[in-house]
Amino acid sequence: METDYLIVGAGAVGLAFADTLLDQTNAHITIVDRHGKPGGHWNDAYSFVTLHQPSAFYGVNSMPLGQDRIDQTGINQGLYELASGPEVSGYFEKVMNQRLLASGRVSYFPMSDYLGAGRFVSLLSGKETEVHIRKKTVDATYFKTSVPSTHKPKFVVEPGVDFVPLNELPHLWKRSQGMPKHFVIVGAGKTGMDAACWLLASGADPDTISWIMPRDSWLLNRRKTQPGIDFFDETIAGQADMMEACALASDVDDLFDRLEACGVMLRIDPTVRPTIHRYATVSTGEVAQLARIKNVIRKGRVSSISPTKVVLDGGEEHFGKDTLFIDCSATAVEDSPAVPVYQGDLIVPQMIRIPQPAFSAALAAYVEANYEDDATKNGLCGSVPLPRTLEMYPRAVLGNMMNQMAWGQDPKLRDWIRESRLDGFGKVIAAISPEDSARMAVLKKFRQFAMPAAANLTKLIPPS
Repeated sequence: METDYLIVGAGAVGLAFADTLLDQTNAHITIVDRHGKPGGHWNDAYSFVTLHQPSAFYGVNSMPLGQDRIDQTGINQGLYELASGPEVSGYFEKVMNQRLLASGRVSYFPMSDYLGAGRFVSLLSGKETEVHIRKKTVDATYFKTSVPSTHKPKFVVEPGVDFVPLNELPHLWKRSQGMPKHFVIVGAGKTGMDAACWLLASGADPDTISWIMPRDSWLLNRRKTQPGIDFFDETIAGQADMMEACALASDVDDLFDRLEACGVMLRIDPTVRPTIHRYATVSTGEVAQLARIKNVIRKGRVSSISPTKVVLDGGEEHFGKDTLFIDCSATAVEDSPAVPVYQGDLIVPQMIRIPQPAFSAALAAYVEANYEDDATKNGLCGSVPLPRTLEMYPRAVLGNMMNQMAWGQDPKLRDWIRESRLDGFGKVIAAISPEDSARMAVLKKFRQFAMPAAANLTKLIPPS
């Protein structure tokens, strides 16, 4: 068979890229994916998962996700809705069937394994297909997203351990051996936070929960990432405060102190200094819930788990019988090195605005369709790696800023971003009236500190 673009992966990145490419070109697109349905890792996620950030920032550019509602109850009360896992899965099926396949220019091969060099094989029939690719291959699997239900733990789990991924929590009522008396959450990322919030919301006593937390995290305050004019004083003012912090910080620790002081960053325990930031986004309501868990084990990473004992880098922890160990240790995104997005006949979508993979993929597709040479394209789409350490955070912020500056200098690209539903901020800023002195002052503050922030962030980046 023949196609113009072969996209490997039907997750959020692959679908967002395909959607914009379909809009901007007359190309034929072929999508290959191992899952039986579109949506990538959402097919394997736990049933109570939700987005970290508002639904308005996720999905594909041409089709809204959610109803732009403000949550009236729960730990996200007062903020824009967060689509649930089932909502996201249904949305991506709708994108595939009503948008991509309905165009007549997209071919989709689920349950297929890509072998490389334009060849893929059906996992069910074993039939191999060779594709003549007229233009480019798009590797939409570079993030290597993993979830607890599909990954293999990096520690030893001895026989007899009651050890489950958090996917199993809503099914505890089915257990023949009865309900656990104690819960041990293994992992401190957003998955671990979700497990803790689910247990507490479902009636678990905080004293029956232990949380193995190898490292505490700085967390993004969701109130500072809201779309729409109604949240201008939180979101855009928060960005201005962030620029000021980046411009004035004397070192990385001082930078995070300043970001916490202006409400951009949160932490669960005010007495423990976080040592990592991976862009997990939470509300103050979530933080309040998580702080109810007092038995937090900070002894490093897990080496092994037996039925009544956990061995960690910094010691051991003993537990009684009827203890359920909950696996939340999957690395959501592998620490892959940043590479050029455009590499001749290969495109490798990555974060070009962190932490927004869908927007990044859509913009990369727009640039592919509207610009000629790889040097120009990569100049507009510099990859921004997820920071592995706090010291790498200034590089991530500066990467975002440099890309944003490049986009702002290109009128055509700037206009596309402003109209993109995945952007969320361009229209808000453009809608501010010059007579609105208070909001104009916020924009002035942002511009005042932007260049000093870029200069200071360069100084805060450690030598390679």
